[in-house]
Amino acid sequence: MNGLPARFAPLIALCVASLPAGLLAQETRVLAENAESPPAGLEQLDWLVGQWKGEGVRGAPAMENWLAPMGGVMVGTLVQEDAEGAIMFTEHLYLMQENGTVVLRLKHFNADLTGWEEKDDMVTFRLIALEECAAYFNALTMRCADRRKPGKGLITAVRSGADATGRVTELVFRYTNVSQ
Repeated sequence: MNGLPARFAPLIALCVASLPAGLLAQETRVLAENAESPPAGLEQLDWLVGQWKGEGVRGAPAMENWLAPMGGVMVGTLVQEDAEGAIMFTEHLYLMQENGTVVLRLKHFNADLTGWEEKDDMVTFRLIALEECAAYFNALTMRCADRRKPGKGLITAVRSGADATGRVTELVFRYTNVSQ
């Protein structure tokens, strides 16, 4: 599975199976092997700063927050609730300047703060492209819901594998900005 450890396949399969068919349009891209990430800077991601709230896994509430860049890093958090309103998992995210481009790194945590990844491990998503109001990383996309209205809505999608027919499966989070 691109970006996520294989042990999360059952959770992802359950999440994807519960999505309406119309939500399965492909949002993510994949970086070609040996491809270089394009030059980029964190200032190109200023549209992401804010507090975003909406639907995540299986339509349950989710919240994503992004701070303005500090010291070459934009720090983000994600909180995913379950259907009963308890925390299902959280993520600690870093958008970082590295070798003239931007990389996204994250760690997952259970509700009791135990980590999914090993202590010093993290999930890394290399940049494929930055477009107006959109950032495409290997197997992960963050983009404005409407490019004509930056700061109003955010779509975040992560590739979670493929179904039995080979069709790409993704987890899609749909947010509105609650910090304005």
